[in-house]
Amino acid sequence: MAKAPETVSVNDQRFLAGQAAFEEITGLRSSEFLDGLKDLAPAIGRFVMEWEFADVYGQSSLDLRTRELIMVAGCVALGATAAPILKLRIGSALRAGVSRQEIIDTIIQIGIAAGVPAALAAIQSAGEVFAVLDA
Repeated sequence: MAKAPETVSVNDQRFLAGQAAFEEITGLRSSEFLDGLKDLAPAIGRFVMEWEFADVYGQSSLDLRTRELIMVAGCVALGATAAPILKLRIGSALRAGVSRQEIIDTIIQIGIAAGVPAALAAIQSAGEVFAVLDA
């Protein structure tokens, strides 16, 4: 009996589309992100690729700059617990054409709702991202 050709499932298509979007948006290799989760929670890496990057990013009416500013704002509101993801999103926002000043102004604006400590922690994170880029 002949072996059926391998097909790519819908979920695999979503995963691959998410990986491509992740790499385009963040400038990072998706395999590095996924490898960081493989021993603890590999499923969340797949969820991030499929849901966040393939579904949400792939079907939004918002332009990439706006989406990245929203992600920066959301991470700022979460405070210091979101610092590693905030740094990733600041880099993604810069790649999407958001200026450094727009990032700082977004952080300050969110500080009104999230509080000064959250804003100060986010400004420190932004400074760290900017310093790496300037090095």
